Amino acid sequence: MIKKSLVFAAVSFFTVCAMAGEWLTDYDKALLQAKTEHKQLLMDFTGSDWCGWCKKLDREVFTQPEFKEYADKNLVLLKVDFPRNKVLPDSEKAQNDKLAQKFHIEGYPTIVVLASDGSKSGELGYVEGGPKAFLDELTKRAPRK
Repeated sequence: MIKKSLVFAAVSFFTVCAMAGEWLTDYDKALLQAKTEHKQLLMDFTGSDWCGWCKKLDREVFTQPEFKEYADKNLVLLKVDFPRNKVLPDSEKAQNDKLAQKFHIEGYPTIVVLASDGSKSGELGYVEGGPKAFLDELTKRAPRK
């Protein structure tokens, strides 16, 4: 019994570690991870399959090594998607609609950053200039608490 518990704990630990820097889609899990790891939660409100600025932000910033390295150390990433050509599970769609209302999202992309305690610490959108410019603006608009 103890051996099974240790194996489960090890698998759980490595699963969480493997998720570092990856985009989650479950708000509650992302917030819990941010609290546990004492990181900020970066929420990307996006129209991933139709919004040109969203695609540009993803291509120029989120997929770049400089951003990924920063995110691994400082952020939990949550994609809050509003696609037009892809069907989301009903639970994810309902969650995303609720989050958009809660944070008063009026356009895409909108980046909302929460402190590890769940309080809003900043908001921004597309920032021209690649990962360095985005991260500079992120640290100005959403300083760590």
